[in-house]
This record gives sequence, structure tokens and C-alpha cells, in this order.
Amino acid sequence: MNNKNSRRKMMNAAALLLAGAGGAQAQSSWSPKKQLVGGVIRSGNLLFLSGIGGWYPERRPKPGDVQEQTSDALTIMKQSLEKAGSSMDNVLKVQVALVDPEKNWDGMNEAYNKFFTKNRPARSYFGATGFRRPGQLLQIDCIAYAG
Repeated sequence: MNNKNSRRKMMNAAALLLAGAGGAQAQSSWSPKKQLVGGVIRSGNLLFLSGIGGWYPERRPKPGDVQEQTSDALTIMKQSLEKAGSSMDNVLKVQVALVDPEKNWDGMNEAYNKFFTKNRPARSYFGATGFRRPGQLLQIDCIAYAG
């Protein structure tokens, strides 16, 4: 083997060794430092809320329509964020799982826009076939900033 190939192999081996050592060190020292704050998961300055349903029988006896369910879910989100020291203005991302989007999109969107009038968060949604509780039309998750 010539000298040039030997050096290249040695440099590659050293680079892989250093990358592996650095990666192992970074991986073992990193921690999300999760903390439960009133139903919200906090990690650093981020708050994570998930699985906020559109209908809870203890709050309203009948499921209601998608506008009612969206308003209820976002009211729960708002209360949870405020309890954790944040607000709807600090929501960065929302994800909505929506039953029958063709039928329910406009109603969900109308109620949603009442809660996010300015500085709207990024939003994604996907269609769902249903949830554990028959009659529930949506479920919402969010990520928010908390200073």
C-alpha cells in the first residue's frame, strides 16, 4: 500500500473516532429535562399539550357540533397554557385531527380563527375516522413558548 492511501485511511479512521467520541459524549449528557406542569409537559422554554378532545361528557352532556367542540378544546388549551405560565399568543404550532374534514373543516376553522386572531401559529391537520369516545369530532395538540 502506498503512503498516500495509508494517510487517507488513517485520517478517515481518526475522523470517525473523533465523531464517534463526540457523538457519544453529547448523547450521554443531553436530557430533555421534562417536567409535568398541570397537565402540560415542559422542556426548557417549550410547552407540549396533546390529546385535547373536542368533547367531554362531564363538560357537556351531548357532543355538539364541530364549532362547539373546537371552542371547547381551545378553551381547555388556553386554560392549560395560562396555568403553565403561557398564553395562546405564544402557541407556535397546532395539529388538529379532524373527523370527516370535508364536512367539518369550515366549522372547525371558524371557531379556531376566534382563538387565533393575530400571530397565528403554524397549523397542520389530518383526517381521522373517529376517536375512543363516539361523537368526538376532533383532537388538538400544540407546542407553545413559555418564557
